[in-house]
Amino acid sequence: MSLQDQVTQQLITAMKAKDTIALESLRAIKSALLLTQTQADAKPLTPDDEIKLVQKLVKQRKDSADIFREQGRLDLAKPEEAQIKIIEQFLPEQLDEAAITNVVVDIIAKTGATGMKDMGKVMGMASKEMAGKADGKTISSIVRHKLS
Repeated sequence: MSLQDQVTQQLITAMKAKDTIALESLRAIKSALLLTQTQADAKPLTPDDEIKLVQKLVKQRKDSADIFREQGRLDLAKPEEAQIKIIEQFLPEQLDEAAITNVVVDIIAKTGATGMKDMGKVMGMASKEMAGKADGKTISSIVRHKLS
């Protein structure tokens, strides 16, 4: 079942339950999918493209929630965080820090990376290998720590 079908199914369920947060989240996903599909140079979305799109939506909400928390606006941060939980259910299972560290250590061993000058090479491989399963910021911080 495609992402769009899953979202439509969940959207119907959220409408019946009158869950406004879920409706907003699911409509955001559906809107992003439709916008991507109707662009002039649009190609059919692959599962990887769908994952990247959902990750982008999660990142936007995390950034917004962080900004609202910094400004002391918990009333605005909480709905963003609730939307994150709903949108994340369309992502593959996320790796924890220990699993990410193991993958990064393996990549460093394979590439023979010795210092920060090799960070780009390690990040490229790590991002490709853990696409959709780990946050880029987390990967980056672990790579920095291991290479320094």
